[in-house]
Amino acid sequence: MAVPPQSAARVEVVRLPGGDSERDELAVEEPLEIRIAGRPIAVTMRTPGHDEELALGFLRSEGIPAESAHPTADLAANVIEVEVDGAFDAARLERHFYTSSSCGVCGKGALEAVAVEAPRVTSELSVTSGLVAGLPDKLRAAQPTFAATGGLHATGLFEPDGTLLCVREDVGRHNALDKVIGFAFREGLLPLAQRILCVSGRLSFELVQKAAVAGCPIVVAVGAPSSLAVELARDRGVTLCGFVRSGRMNVYSEPWRIEK
Repeated sequence: MAVPPQSAARVEVVRLPGGDSERDELAVEEPLEIRIAGRPIAVTMRTPGHDEELALGFLRSEGIPAESAHPTADLAANVIEVEVDGAFDAARLERHFYTSSSCGVCGKGALEAVAVEAPRVTSELSVTSGLVAGLPDKLRAAQPTFAATGGLHATGLFEPDGTLLCVREDVGRHNALDKVIGFAFREGLLPLAQRILCVSGRLSFELVQKAAVAGCPIVVAVGAPSSLAVELARDRGVTLCGFVRSGRMNVYSEPWRIEK
């Protein structure tokens, strides 16, 4: 699987011990400005590629009814223009107003904020533990830029039978998930009531928030969830599987969806 040319860059590196100078591949990180009606409303650091999906997924997971995204008329670099259905409240786009671990806002306030945007997930989807255990390997096999650079997160969208529908890589774990949500919106797959999300790292509150807003019933991670991520998953009815490695996993919420 080829590495997208815009997602990796070659740099000179001195390898020690020995002192040999060689070329190494690094993940690209550049800013992306998102505009609505010509007005800049957010800037995120991301790996270039699937920028329209990123903008759509970011806005929709923040409760903004984005409908389409495209490069600006003047084709400005690293800028995406988004069309929104109706008016929007720009103040709501002050990201991390409740998600940052240092913001000082209590967990109760964070849960209430998400509850406004994400109805409780009531999907009856259930899958076997064996299927869940195999998802991280399928995700890793579909990460060409990670294989080349070792510096990217990934999110995969899976069918209930384990078929991989979409994988997106990015230096930001939130961006990778936003790109997948943007893909799902474009394909008419939202809400994700009969799909599974798998992420390559740990599960933060914000990732679970995005999954809940997208209506996804099962979220799988190679790493650990945070305490607030688990609390949110229990509150919104999302099945959260962490430490999914070597055939083992911890199920932190709604375990009835995972058949032993």
